[in-house]
Amino acid sequence: QVQLVESGGGKAQPGGSLQLSCAVSGFDFENYYMTWYRQAPGKQRELVAMIIPSGGTTYHESVEGRFTISRDNAKNTVYLRMKYLKPEDTADYLCNADRPPWAGGYWGQGTQVTVSS
Repeated sequence: QVQLVESGGGKAQPGGSLQLSCAVSGFDFENYYMTWYRQAPGKQRELVAMIIPSGGTTYHESVEGRFTISRDNAKNTVYLRMKYLKPEDTADYLCNADRPPWAGGYWGQGTQVTVSS
């Protein structure tokens, strides 16, 4: 049974930090491309950060230098460390696992991040 369970969301003040986790089971995590997406109300879902099986990473330009994605293959978990949070980072953050031939992969249920003073 495939499961992706996100955690770590919540409320933070502008300039604050949060760390999201996505714990997975039911598939060979180490061979999957892991991606954090986010979706704010009334906006399209956007890719925030991706980490490939070899450890290479890519980021949306709006989070470059503030967010860090990492993975622990021993724990079947991918992380998103978020620093210097801004109100525009407020969104539902979702974890995705996919690999070639890119059939859509697996999704978590999401975790809400709210940045507000």
